[in-house]
Amino acid sequence: MPTTPTLDDLRRYAVARTLFTPTTLLTAVRRLGFVQADPIRAPARAQDLTLRHRVKDYRAGDLEQRYSRLPIEEDCLVNYGFLPREHLALMHPRVSSRPWDARTRRKAADVLAFVLERGAVHPREVEQAFAHGRVTNYWGGTSNASTHLLDGMHYRGMLRVQRRDSGTRIYAAAAHPAADDSETARLQRAVTLIDLVVRKYAPLPSASLTYLARLLGYGAPHLATQIQVALRQARAQLASGIIDGTTWYWPVDENPRSRRFLVDERVRLLAPFDPVAWDRRRFELLWGWTYKFEAYTPAAKRRFGYYALPLLWRDQVIGWANVTAKEGRLHADFGYAGRSPAKDPAFRAALDDELDGMTRFLAGRDPG
Repeated sequence: MPTTPTLDDLRRYAVARTLFTPTTLLTAVRRLGFVQADPIRAPARAQDLTLRHRVKDYRAGDLEQRYSRLPIEEDCLVNYGFLPREHLALMHPRVSSRPWDARTRRKAADVLAFVLERGAVHPREVEQAFAHGRVTNYWGGTSNASTHLLDGMHYRGMLRVQRRDSGTRIYAAAAHPAADDSETARLQRAVTLIDLVVRKYAPLPSASLTYLARLLGYGAPHLATQIQVALRQARAQLASGIIDGTTWYWPVDENPRSRRFLVDERVRLLAPFDPVAWDRRRFELLWGWTYKFEAYTPAAKRRFGYYALPLLWRDQVIGWANVTAKEGRLHADFGYAGRSPAKDPAFRAALDDELDGMTRFLAGRDPG
């Protein structure tokens, strides 16, 4: 019996290990380790689309509504999103790779005093109190300078998101315990961060593991040296196998060939940033076609659509769907990477179930 898994084994494993039996919201976030956020709602935000497959009876907006009552934080890891509060100690106190000048530090100190006095603030209150004006943003346009400063204060650990009001972050002062700054402690935090992303995105091609280690520089830029050491250790300690010339890695306590990783007879519409689809390199290796997120691509150049949701059938991502909902009615346009399975009765029944589930998810909670 071969000990190295086949590509079929890895495909099944990649799907089954992350699409676990739906559980509570907090347990799902802890099991995932991190849930990427995105503000686009088409038909729902990415964090909601991700959680609906993993949280029992999840409805769009549940995370935002329950956030303030759970030990969950908005923060950065490999990108921006939601993570269990206990993970903050791995990255804070965070030291930005872009130090502020003295003028910006004074502004931040003034805003922090204002937040401490108020308890929690809306960005509009900060702008009204300080009138910081406009700044050039990442995309070359201009944005509100107060919002930009609040983002920077949040990133540096001075503020936390207490809650959201209609999608807008409401900030409160944050306090992070002093961290052990010894080399041993810093390396251990880096090792834990590498383990966190491996457990979220496994199985990982070698190049993707390197890429994730580099992205950890967003959440923990001050641990860049230790992360590289932890990456080298991970390559030596993780389980691995070579398939068609590509080295794959996965947690040493998991066996991709195990029967515990079973795939069910379901259709799922995934978020573009769902762990199944997030790694585009892995996606192409496992499913043999290239999926692209095209929300920021000019309409005339799009192949898949504005917010195409990968279409998973059993352990195969067979295509995509653009979904809209108006007045409680769902409309989905489908595209397929190969032959459409639309004539397969099992697929049709599973697709109908998924669309019914999407309709309930988008309906939200009954206010009564």
